[in-house]
Amino acid sequence: NHCPFVKYLKKDIVKLTKFYMKKGLAVVAISSNSAATHPQDGPEFMAEDAKLFGYPFPYLYDESQEVARDFGAVCTPEFYVFKKDGRRPFELVYHGQFDDSRPSNNNIPVTGRDLSLAIDRVLSGQLVPSEQKP
Repeated sequence: NHCPFVKYLKKDIVKLTKFYMKKGLAVVAISSNSAATHPQDGPEFMAEDAKLFGYPFPYLYDESQEVARDFGAVCTPEFYVFKKDGRRPFELVYHGQFDDSRPSNNNIPVTGRDLSLAIDRVLSGQLVPSEQKP
């Protein structure tokens, strides 16, 4: 809730996820920030944020930060796209950025380009590009 990068993208993340959820994408958001160091990132504030922005996905709290460590998360927001083919286990195919936009650079519009490309490729059965920006 406190991260300037997440704040900058919140509305667009909701817009993008609503679009793709209609196409069958399952989405979950996980906050691994410490409520001890950032009280505004605690569960009660997460619930308020989810309601305020109309999150169409579950918004979970990783209090121990174990999930973040297991995923190799190093910044916020980080996006992960997994694909599932039949009985095979989920496969991580994208771990990268939303797009090239940043709160400090309003010259680059928020598009969700990088994440959308990965999702489109997974949904159409194509390979996701191996070059992925953190």
